Amino acid sequence: MRPRTLLALLLVVPLVDALFLIVVATRLGWPVTVALVVLTAVLGMLLLRAEGRTTLARVQRKLARGSPPTDELLDGGLLIAAGAFLLTPGLVTDAVGFLFALPLSRVPIRMAIKKYVVVPYVERETDGFLSGSVYVGGFPGDGEADWFTAGGGFAGGGSGASTEGDDDADDVVDVDFTVEDEDGTRTD
Repeated sequence: MRPRTLLALLLVVPLVDALFLIVVATRLGWPVTVALVVLTAVLGMLLLRAEGRTTLARVQRKLARGSPPTDELLDGGLLIAAGAFLLTPGLVTDAVGFLFALPLSRVPIRMAIKKYVVVPYVERETDGFLSGSVYVGGFPGDGEADWFTAGGGFAGGGSGASTEGDDDADDVVDVDFTVEDEDGTRTD
């Protein structure tokens, strides 16, 4: 997320929350609105406490079985965010906090975070290792991959390698070497 977008969200959410509190207070009265904000915060904290314990127990069970608790860790992060939203005074932030805290709404949020945040991040950091789109045929553009895909032989070597369309097939390599016998005689 861009810093400007994050800053805009940090400014817009409290503004919307304050405007919504004013609308609710004009209809229900200030004492009822304050009581509603306090009640949602207390109920949210009780819900978070129970969900936090459940999530921690699921993490411990998965670790005991030897499997990674990936979903549970994302749930824990969402519960921390829910706590921050529920502690912020306001009805809009409380609604978002309840969305993050309730298990039925947390599952689709967790799936969206995995799809749009976690998987692209891991793909970018591992250069495609997660999806299996890793380049395995040597270094890209060095011509060695053509040797592997052409049948494993040398051009003109009679090993079944195809030289059609190969720019390097007409190149001839001439190697000069000298051999010395035991008595010091050199032969070319």
